[in-house]
Amino acid sequence: MTTTLSCRAILFDMDGTLVDSTVVVERVWARFAERFGLDLDVILETSHGRRMEDSIVRFGPDGVDVAEVKKDLSDFEFVTTEGVVAVPGAAGFVDSLPADGIALVTSAGRELAIMRMRSVGVPIPSVVVTADDVDRGKPHPDPYLAAAAALGVDPADAIVFEDADAGIESGLAAGMRVIVVGDAAGDIASDLPRIADYSGISASVDGDGVITLTLTHPPVG
Repeated sequence: MTTTLSCRAILFDMDGTLVDSTVVVERVWARFAERFGLDLDVILETSHGRRMEDSIVRFGPDGVDVAEVKKDLSDFEFVTTEGVVAVPGAAGFVDSLPADGIALVTSAGRELAIMRMRSVGVPIPSVVVTADDVDRGKPHPDPYLAAAAALGVDPADAIVFEDADAGIESGLAAGMRVIVVGDAAGDIASDLPRIADYSGISASVDGDGVITLTLTHPPVG
């Protein structure tokens, strides 16, 4: 079975969507949880896809120095690279798309995003929206709306690739269609098109710049 979708722009999340950084992300939040005596599992349930500072505020103790904690965690994250790999097929798929029709929209900081993408060999789009560029991060629509504006496309003409509930909510709230990457299990992802990785999707571009995506779904059972 196949699904075909057309658009004028594709907006990618990074962690879990183009780059598998699960091991590092869990180490970062384990450091945070240990420092403040928190339950790591509770933090991991909702921190994925959100800006670091938002999770620090949510789970940290009253009066926590958000800037200091963020710097500590960011510095640790930047030098902890073991186990970070590209999602299968991500580099080739991104490379197959028109450069003026793609953007990276991540809850990571800009320096970390550039380093992480380069380290796994995934091309970096010319439009990059990071946690540093918006006042409100995912699940608010602001990051994806900023990327669409930078590309000069109507949100309805954009497709988002996301792996986390917060990012999926952000893309949908921006008025965009969303393709789920991986096994996000939240209710918000249940009726959306999904790929395990980029081995099950291809793209073609016509003379007017319209991108057509073909998703191939493996048989069930």
